[in-house]
Amino acid sequence: GHKEMKDGELYSYINKGGRPRQHLLSLTRRAQKHRLRELKRQVKAFAEKEEGGDIKAVCMTLFLLALRAKNEHKQADELEAIMQGRGSGLHPAVCLAIRINTFLSCSQYHKMYRTVKAVSGRQIFQPLHALRTAEKALLPGYHPFEWKPPLKNVSTNTEVGIIDGLSGLPLSIDDYPVDTIAKRFRYDAALVCALKDMEEEILEGMKAKKLDDYLSGPFTVVVKESCDGMGDVSEKHGSGPAVPEKAVRFSFTVMNISIAHG
Repeated sequence: GHKEMKDGELYSYINKGGRPRQHLLSLTRRAQKHRLRELKRQVKAFAEKEEGGDIKAVCMTLFLLALRAKNEHKQADELEAIMQGRGSGLHPAVCLAIRINTFLSCSQYHKMYRTVKAVSGRQIFQPLHALRTAEKALLPGYHPFEWKPPLKNVSTNTEVGIIDGLSGLPLSIDDYPVDTIAKRFRYDAALVCALKDMEEEILEGMKAKKLDDYLSGPFTVVVKESCDGMGDVSEKHGSGPAVPEKAVRFSFTVMNISIAHG
């Protein structure tokens, strides 16, 4: 008991008059540095002797252990996540998936993003521009392909993504308003992209049905074409255009894929 008492005296600060000692956390950074200089020196010596000089790791571990000793596991978990670079923020592609799966419009998502950021003080959801960038990476990729016999009046270049402009029609002011925008995939490239997306599932299904001999085809692909007006797609919160922006979407659905065998 006597030895413990001596150690206790060593660290108990005796205030010899003067103003009362302020709490460590209420001090300026400079004052904190000054008050902890002796401890810092000891930690540095320990880190150099035992942990290859990694002061940050020693302090971090000590802090996490102190939190957990006080049963503050949630804070300790969050801190560990931040230190490992797994902050509380969601990846833009995850935010995009959430937006689509919960049927949120851009403006609804934006309101949620702003509210969560304001209330939590953290950027958990990512802003819309980050979602748009993530979306670009998810658009159909470039796959080399060849048509036999070659398609008439179609370029053999297969490295095509979204093309601007109306499908080969001469743009004349009589036919279309000046600000008509057309974004499209070349039909053949879009078809190849759709099949490439399904390739793994098709091959796995064939293997499961013991059709390994037919993996190289030929396949008959049946598609259903569809076209629909999407109505007014302009922004609805304030800064949208004076006239409605109408959009038309043309699409196809792969209905079935069959193999000619036996």
